Amino acid sequence: MYGAPVDLSFKHISSLADAWTEEPTSGLRPLKRNSEMKYQSHSLRLNNNNITDLHDLQKTVSDFLAEPLQLAWLDLSFNQITHVEHVLCELRELRVLYLHGNSIFILSEVDRLGVLPHLHTITLHGNVIEANKAYRNRVINALPRLKTMDFSAVTRQERVMAKIWHHSNNHSRRKETLQ
Repeated sequence: MYGAPVDLSFKHISSLADAWTEEPTSGLRPLKRNSEMKYQSHSLRLNNNNITDLHDLQKTVSDFLAEPLQLAWLDLSFNQITHVEHVLCELRELRVLYLHGNSIFILSEVDRLGVLPHLHTITLHGNVIEANKAYRNRVINALPRLKTMDFSAVTRQERVMAKIWHHSNNHSRRKETLQ
């Protein structure tokens, strides 16, 4: 990726507005800034905080990144997020999204992410939705370009099984509606 990640992890951030006053942690690779003092990075780490919602995500990304529309890697793991919010669907260049270790409880909300044309890696384990028997099939079916889910490769066979699962599920729902 382009530049070191902007690392705002472990900063005790409860709302994304809290992040705006934080200074990113410097890692092994130095963060580079442009003339507007924004970071030349396509990666943002907001993991291991207390974030509950993503309402200010666009402003946060714009505040820190020189090219906010190029955000490709977002780590929101180990927060208190309960919903897959629509604002994530606006990150059109997103390729990697870490949401593990949160409190997401509505599996169907993951379907929204299917509009992201480049999303190939996602983590969702450690959320309430993981207890759903259809969890992996549903996510794989909803995100057709997925290569890795929960740090495990998505196989061709899993993709076929997810498609079969989806068709049989829709068929039984239609049947119930007709009766």
